[in-house]
Amino acid sequence: MASLTSQPSKKAIRSSGGSTNSPGSRSSSGQTVKFARRTSSGRYVSLSREDLDMSGEISGDYLNYTVHIPPTPDNQPMDSSVAVKAEEQYVSNSLFTGGFNSVTRAHLMDKVIESDVTHPQMAGAKGSSCSMPACDGKVMKDERGVDITPCACRFKICRDCYLDAQKETGLCPGCKEPYRVGDYDEDGQDYSSGTLQLPAPDGSKGDRSNMSMMKRNQTGEFDHNRWLFETQGTYGVGNAYWPKDDMYEDDGDDGFRGGMMDSSDKPWKPLSRKMPIPAAIISPYRLLIAVRLVVLCFFLQWRLVHPNEEAIWLWLMSVICELWFAFSWLLDQIPKLCPVNRSTDLAVLHDKFDSPSPSNPTGRSDLPGVDLFVSTADPDKEPPLVTANTILSILAVDYPVEKLACYVSDDGGALLTFEAMAEAASFADLWVPFCRKHNIEPRNPDSYFSLKIDPTKNKSRSDFVKDRRRIKREYDEFKVRINGLPDSIRRRSDAFNAREDMKMLKHLKESGADPLDAPKVPKATWMADGTHWPGTWAVPATEHSKGDHAGILQVMLKPPSSDSLMGGADDKIIDFTDVDIRLPMFVYVSREKRPGYDHNKKAGAMNALVRASAILSNGPFILNLDCDHYIYNCKAIREGMCFMMDRGGEIICYIQFPQRFEGIDPSDRYANHNTVFFDGNMRALDGVQGPVYVGTGCMFRRFALYGFDPPDPDRIIQKTDHPETHPLTPSDFDPDLDINLLPKRFGNSTMLAESIPVAEFQGRPLADHPAIKYGRPPGALRVPREPLDAATVAEAVSVISCWYEDKTEWGDRVGWIYGSVTEDVVTGYRMHNRGWHSVYCITKRDAFRGSAPINLTDRLHQVLRWATGSVEIFFSRNNAFLASKRLKLLQRLAYLNVGIYPFTSIFLIVYCFLPALSLFSGHFIVQTLNVTFLIYLLIITICLISLAILEVKWSGVGLEEWWRNEQFWLISGTSAHLAAVVQGLLKVIAGIEISFTLTSKSAGEDVDDIYADLYLVKWTSLMIPPIVIAMVNIIAMVVAFSRTIYSTVPKWSKFVGGAFFSFWVLAHLYPFAKGLMGRRRKTPTIVFVWSGLIAITLSLLWIAINPPQSGTAEATTGGGGFQFP
Repeated sequence: MASLTSQPSKKAIRSSGGSTNSPGSRSSSGQTVKFARRTSSGRYVSLSREDLDMSGEISGDYLNYTVHIPPTPDNQPMDSSVAVKAEEQYVSNSLFTGGFNSVTRAHLMDKVIESDVTHPQMAGAKGSSCSMPACDGKVMKDERGVDITPCACRFKICRDCYLDAQKETGLCPGCKEPYRVGDYDEDGQDYSSGTLQLPAPDGSKGDRSNMSMMKRNQTGEFDHNRWLFETQGTYGVGNAYWPKDDMYEDDGDDGFRGGMMDSSDKPWKPLSRKMPIPAAIISPYRLLIAVRLVVLCFFLQWRLVHPNEEAIWLWLMSVICELWFAFSWLLDQIPKLCPVNRSTDLAVLHDKFDSPSPSNPTGRSDLPGVDLFVSTADPDKEPPLVTANTILSILAVDYPVEKLACYVSDDGGALLTFEAMAEAASFADLWVPFCRKHNIEPRNPDSYFSLKIDPTKNKSRSDFVKDRRRIKREYDEFKVRINGLPDSIRRRSDAFNAREDMKMLKHLKESGADPLDAPKVPKATWMADGTHWPGTWAVPATEHSKGDHAGILQVMLKPPSSDSLMGGADDKIIDFTDVDIRLPMFVYVSREKRPGYDHNKKAGAMNALVRASAILSNGPFILNLDCDHYIYNCKAIREGMCFMMDRGGEIICYIQFPQRFEGIDPSDRYANHNTVFFDGNMRALDGVQGPVYVGTGCMFRRFALYGFDPPDPDRIIQKTDHPETHPLTPSDFDPDLDINLLPKRFGNSTMLAESIPVAEFQGRPLADHPAIKYGRPPGALRVPREPLDAATVAEAVSVISCWYEDKTEWGDRVGWIYGSVTEDVVTGYRMHNRGWHSVYCITKRDAFRGSAPINLTDRLHQVLRWATGSVEIFFSRNNAFLASKRLKLLQRLAYLNVGIYPFTSIFLIVYCFLPALSLFSGHFIVQTLNVTFLIYLLIITICLISLAILEVKWSGVGLEEWWRNEQFWLISGTSAHLAAVVQGLLKVIAGIEISFTLTSKSAGEDVDDIYADLYLVKWTSLMIPPIVIAMVNIIAMVVAFSRTIYSTVPKWSKFVGGAFFSFWVLAHLYPFAKGLMGRRRKTPTIVFVWSGLIAITLSLLWIAINPPQSGTAEATTGGGGFQFP
């Protein structure tokens, strides 16, 4: 895709990996030859072959010899220019706003939050005061927070004054000497050449200038021999090695025991393995499915040819329901024929991508970048503290820091969320190094400090207890600051608004105008630096409400340096010596919203993040999380990367992790864990074409989100000579895509278009095995990324504007798909329909954990939203009936079940009323309980139980969890699913749109009981059908029992048959009944009201249908028979 634009940008050329950045020339044989010389400043200058031939000083024997000379105390390479550093700091300290018909503005913020900012990467972190007269600016800082002084005289100058001085005279205002344009001395080392870091003699990070003085000899020159002896360092690491002392021992096979081996010299190992289910379990499981299918066919055939002549209506309803249940069971069961387990090898991943080698002596990571998305919309229902803890767990994840970028989407545009994220970034300065130092798990501070286990377990450092105590105190203060933000913002805004009112009154008095005619001053929401918040105000106003505000983008933490930055003993309250203190890039995004535009809820917010991240970081992989789902396993990203980077990983569109939940009641009353789905159905789909996308905890391939088909290596290899070294053109993936029509698909951003081939190239597996036909060369992703500039961030602001998606394919083919409240399932379906595969990654330690609604009403509303989305899918072009041939048969059946399962509620409700109708009428679904019917029923029941046991075996689900799932299936099927069918039909037929509210993530009112929400009874109309079913079955059992007792000829067989099925219904509704009882097991009054109404209505209905008659057979006998009513 190199031809997306005629002139690729600097960022596209830089990011495309080794294909565009590696100096030198490629010979006809494909071998790369590099020539370079070192200048006095420590840099390497590339020489062409012509230069070497003309010089005649280098013989042919040394043409292929390369040596990387590391920086020593007297050899400090120059770093990037002050202007670039200044621009990056300017960007990280500015709040960018913009949108439709408005200019993108960068507001330089002197203060982001009320508390102090310490980390140099964070917005608002500045150095000392500028020494220029009448200037209140701050001096720039480097990665360690040390003041940057562009001149050797150490004259302190801010960014703006420095730029002005360079433009006007080019002289330093302090010493009046010219600036060295483009270079300045920095204390940090430059590892861009891939050289080793050399420690000080005592292992400490001492001052190099002092060390240089210590190592001077008597003539004043640097004593290299003394430095090499005391540091045990080396002056060269290349393709020639000095042998180790024990290298040439008798055992020749172990000769390179102490040296470094290149990845290409190591034996190839897979990163992941697929492990089939043992045949002793899966073979009987498949056999039982076949047996039950055959028995079902015979049973249904018998039911059809043996109607109940006494109650044809009862027989007909039961047969129709049973036919549907058989069809629904097939859709659910057949895709479970091929379950698989998978495992990963993190050690092999480290060896391939992170271990030092002759070509990578510093061990700089070759892993691809990952952009993590966190979405939130309402700080009232999604507490900022929960979101902040999720962000902290992301920033502390075990993955190369320079490869990570975290984006939080605030769809509400609330200042409360903005300042909470800034507070989280500030606290990460302590929390993240603490997690790295002591290998903390989990890395969500709230979850970590809430653990009920011994915190010192497996901790060996003597200062752990002291460090933990200090961090706990800091976290408690952090929580107080977060919880106090609403009051802080309100008090600040009231004070500034009062000042504005006073200014207005003063102006009116001075002008002599009538104060009553004065224009009303808007009640604005104010930021910490004393300016208006560009997002939503507490008192909504024009251009400052939830549906009407500008786009906002703030780089909370600027991109880190490419190499490790070790802390010290005196930098923080904790000793972080030999601990990397860098933080990943962190960006706050609130997309523009304007009246008259359909913003497409969460799907629209995610697509805005896809575009903004493509401009700023362009990680080839995207991991999205809900604000209440945090990273529980710090190596989760590495686990997913084992599949993406393995052989065949180029056709994987996403890695879906199972959802695990905390705060669920021990009995899991409403099947919140949903383990039958996550450990059963999803594991089974992993053996077909891959699991469905379930909304959170999913790692996407960015290129697949752009709507392209998976690559075909065989076809591509025929067209290109070296596909592993070149980004491909759009026609290689989509023959129907015209390069000139790229704006129609992706929008008019040139930078976004240029980022697409870069993301595709960087997301390929390593071409380190002959069987890998489609990959990238090793080492292509070790090139550091360039600092951000204002133009890049301004472009990111433009792509999150409300108009950007107009007349494009965003939401239709590209990104998250619009048109359904379950955009996640539709998005995954579109990828599978194009031929992509997905993988289900179950880790030994849960990858992510989140919260789920344990309240009955909230749980039903959650299920209602999912079921409504499924009905929308059924009536849309995303119905699996219309899928392409690339969708496999079993995968098609699974997606059909996704769209059809809500309609089962219609038949389920009818079937739940059948036992009551049978008891009321005195008839049963069969005319007599003969042996054939009972044998069929027994075989089907045994098969069901056996299948459940075997499914529990291969999925790891407990029997109690399976039973809870069955209970809630009936509860939701008779309530939320039925409402979803009605709402879906209304939308399709009448065009009535459906709106849903966010599920609240806040805890109950009782802070002492974490399960307080479980006992809250919040009335909803969804409770009506289950209540009616329960009451009708209870009344029917009482009536039928009384009638059978008082009848002259009791028909116990029919009563037992009807009572058995009524009991089956009531047993499934037991958790629902407990939910209605509340904490005190007290039934709400509404239950009695409905019970009375139902009883009266049924009595009157029965009298109307079957009026009582005198002179019956029972009456003539003179016995005391019972008649109803």
